[in-house]
Amino acid sequence: MNTEAPYAIGTFGKKWTDGDKETWFHQQQKKRSYFEQVVAQLDSLSADFTIEQYGNLLYDAENYPLYALKTATWLDDKPVILITGGVHGYETSGVQGAIRFLKTAAQQYQDQFNFVVLPCVSPWGYETINRWNPLTIDPNRSFHENSLAQESTAVMQYVRALGMEFLAHIDLHETTDTDNSEFRPALAARDAIEQKNWNIPDGFYLVGDTTKPQAMFQKAIIDSVEKVTHIAPADDDNKLIGVSLAQHGVINYAGRELGLCMGLTDAPYVTTTEVYPDSPRANDENCILAQVAVLTGALNYLLTL
Repeated sequence: MNTEAPYAIGTFGKKWTDGDKETWFHQQQKKRSYFEQVVAQLDSLSADFTIEQYGNLLYDAENYPLYALKTATWLDDKPVILITGGVHGYETSGVQGAIRFLKTAAQQYQDQFNFVVLPCVSPWGYETINRWNPLTIDPNRSFHENSLAQESTAVMQYVRALGMEFLAHIDLHETTDTDNSEFRPALAARDAIEQKNWNIPDGFYLVGDTTKPQAMFQKAIIDSVEKVTHIAPADDDNKLIGVSLAQHGVINYAGRELGLCMGLTDAPYVTTTEVYPDSPRANDENCILAQVAVLTGALNYLLTL
């Protein structure tokens, strides 16, 4: 891909002005409904989960209530698992995978774990199929103090108010071809930088935390997902997205330092998933099932500790 091609907004070689960001925002259009595809599914889970509104986003007269689901039969002596989806709203399987897990698989683990699940952190991004929020801010680089992303701030405030220790945090993501056709070029234009990495791995992979890689935990998840979909092979340099492979299907990032959602808590077991729905070997259902396999694989491993 030609990284020097000018983006349709802004002046090549110069960072976006507030006016450029406003232009970008007004070009975005709703492509699906958060209320129909996400919120409407939550009522069916009310028997097993307490549904809480933890925040509210107001963008251009659009109101987006933010919801969390907590185990209804909560027992303080059970370890707590945090599951987040839709931090990047365009990553469909993360949102739908969290909901599918709650509907089909969570019940078998309710006696062993308490769950806190935030299925769609960025509902505006979900509706417009965007990585950024309306202010051109990436929520998954904004989990830090004085964050300018409402989405990230709402999650941090909610989790802090819970006052809980988490055993694990699993953040459900996916990578699509629009990373190269839209999101990476937009980032290069916004920040007036050269985008050097255009790699999109064909398959599933995990991003662990460099400060607590938990190799066996990650391997257990990969083994579970491999029964559902293929794992991304490393490139010729033994890397994925420019990062050296830690093990089959796993790379590590500095989660908290980069403001990633997986750095949100002090949980000893954390991971970020990456499903690839645009692979010729995958489809939407397969990707949702892969996210469920992540969660069951992780929980089955934690039960062995």
